[in-house]
Parts: sequence; C-alpha cells; structure tokens
Amino acid sequence: MAPSTVVIGGGIVGVCCALYLQREGMHVTLVDPAEPGDSTAKWSCGQMAVSEIIPLSKPGILKKVPGWMLDQKGPLALRPTAVPKLLPWMFRFMANARRSRIEMIAEELSSLTSKVYDDYQPLIDKCDDKDLIGSQPTLEVFDTRSGLEDEQAYIALRQELGFKVELLGSTEISDLEPALAGKFSHGLLLSDWRTVRDTEGFIAELTKSFISQGGVRIKDTVQDIQTGQGMATGITLGSGRSIPVEQLVVAAGNGSKRFFGALGVKVPLMGIGGYQVVVRNGGVDLKHSTVYADGGFGFIPMTRGLQIGGTIEFAGDNASPNYDRAKIILEKAKRIIPSLDTSDVEFGVGFRPFLPDTKPVIDKSPKLNNVAMTFGHGQLGLTLGATTGRLIADLVQGRKSAEDITPFRASRF
Repeated sequence: MAPSTVVIGGGIVGVCCALYLQREGMHVTLVDPAEPGDSTAKWSCGQMAVSEIIPLSKPGILKKVPGWMLDQKGPLALRPTAVPKLLPWMFRFMANARRSRIEMIAEELSSLTSKVYDDYQPLIDKCDDKDLIGSQPTLEVFDTRSGLEDEQAYIALRQELGFKVELLGSTEISDLEPALAGKFSHGLLLSDWRTVRDTEGFIAELTKSFISQGGVRIKDTVQDIQTGQGMATGITLGSGRSIPVEQLVVAAGNGSKRFFGALGVKVPLMGIGGYQVVVRNGGVDLKHSTVYADGGFGFIPMTRGLQIGGTIEFAGDNASPNYDRAKIILEKAKRIIPSLDTSDVEFGVGFRPFLPDTKPVIDKSPKLNNVAMTFGHGQLGLTLGATTGRLIADLVQGRKSAEDITPFRASRF
C-alpha cells in the first residue's frame, strides 16, 4: 500500500480534519473503531455554540465542589469515589477561575468560534444533503431574574467579542416558543447559534462525502504509532495490519491519550460525562433549541426526536455511565412540559474530552515531525470541527494560519 495521510479518529473533529486534508489534494485514510456518527458528538446538544466561550471554571467554582459531591441530582455532579484521582485535574481547573483568565480564554476561543460557519460551508457544499444545519437561533431561559443577572458579566463579554445576545421577557419567549408559554419570564436569544438537524446524521453525512471524494475509512482500532528517526512511519491496527504514513493526524478525542507517549506530550485530558435522552414521538412541537440554564440541560429538536440533555458529571477515567443522571433530566423536563410523552426514549452519554482551561490542543507533535494532533474540545467539538480541520491542514502543509494558534499548543501544560 502506498504511503498516505492518516487521521486517527472518526468523530466530528477527525472527519473534518480528513475533509480539509482531502481538499489539499492528499490521499487520506480515516481510522476509527465505531460506525460513522457513533461518537461523542452524537450525544451532544447539537449546537453551533459560537459564543460558548466562557470556560466552565467561573469565579466561585471552589465553593461549589462540596455541593457537587452531595447533590447527585444537580446540573453538575462529582462522583465522590472519583475525587482522589480527580484532584490534580481539579486544581488546574480551578486555577483558571480568575477573572483575568476567564477573559483571556474567552478571547482566545472566540478567535476560532467566530469562523465556524465559513469553515463548515465548503464541507457541507460537497454533501448530498445541504440542509444539515438548521436556521433557527437558540434560546436560553432562567427561572428567576437573579439567574440572569448572575450571567450579566459574561453576556457583556460575549457582546464585546462580537457575538449577538438579546434579552427576552415572558412575551418574547412565549411568542418564539409557544410550548414554553408561561413557563419562563427571563431569557436570552442567542441569535448567532444554530442547531444541527441530527448529531449522528451530521457526522455520518460528512463521512459519506469524504468517502465519495476518494477517502478511505477503516473500521478498526489503532494499537500504536510506528516511529523512526523522529518521524511517524506507520500505524498498527488492532487487526495486526500495518499502514505506512507520510503525514499523521491524531484526533481521537479521549482515545488520543493512548498515543501521548509516542507524541511526546503530557496533557491533562479528561472525559467528562454529558448525558442525553432522545424522546421519540414526544408530542411536543419545539421550534428552537432551548437551554434551561438553571436546570443545566436543554431541549433540542432533532430529526430523530426531541433530545434532552447537557447535564455534566465528573466521574474520572474509564467510568461506567450512570444513566440515573439521564433519568433525572427526563424528570425535570416533564415538570416543565407535563404533556411530554416519554413512552419511547433512548439514553446516551458522551464523555467529552476536556482540558482544565476548556481550550483544545491544536499543535504539532514535539517528538514526531510529521504528526499533527488535536483533542480536548470539550463541549465545543461539534462547533469547532471544521475550523480545527482547516487549522490542522495548515499545520500539515506548513502554512501560517490566519488565526494565532499559540494559545492552543500542548506545551501550555
């Protein structure tokens, strides 16, 4: 087999890297053990969350940790049994809670999220289905005025960085989303957000486009990276087969950790559980994705049903899913929309690959000259998939990107 460019990881980031490398005229092989679309992003909220640039580590986070351990029904939970192993990561995480760090991270992330629609468009143009992203904005609603007021500083920061955020009252919320009429009096219109019509289908369609343009997708695991003289020379698959490489991209989300030794990096990457429920034939017509801020979850209308999810759990590496978290979301959703028919549901979880500063790694390996690497997108994997693909293509080709990617180097840790 002739040497080729290989991308390890077939989730949203990996397939977008493969597509952008393909646009450079490269012969690209994509390797992933799962079916197309069956990835972490499948169990995401499906948002092009362009202004979701405020890191999780907001000021005051330290005093909330005991509550996370005690209240396993809250929007953000911490498994007590995982605490000892989580502590080093949590200390790094909380170090980013300073106001100056919040503003810096938001500005750095905004340099990427402001480009997502332009970066996705050429990829979608090559798909059979051009209608992969919806046209409706996203709502965010709050139980009380105080909940909204707590967000004022972050709303202002988003606006300063060029994102659109509009205040909504009860009348505006009811007019935009009749199913929520009378439920909320305080909200925001995130008018530059959009929702993909189906998270699984979105990735599957991009993968189909990649293959139709001559790309090769291999359903297998990658056991190791073969190296020699400071270069990656090939990969070994779980089947025992070897594939030679000229260029290699590691974009395997949490699975990227397997290769950190070969890549020469030490990065505190952790999978944080995000739980979802798909309600089929729920009998509720929602026109907009709606984030329920105080509940820590959202209602996301998709072609496969109404997806309800977003709650976060710090459970540690290799944790088994706790689907009671998903059942809790469903109970809360029923309290808001009592008519919701929950007789046909599917539970799911995506372990989102997070770094303590909420920013991804987009970099070259310091040890292997022909290897680029990208992981740690957290809740922004779907949003930043295409932009990351473009930046990785620049790195592989040795081009200077329009954006400064210094803040996304692995060496920051």
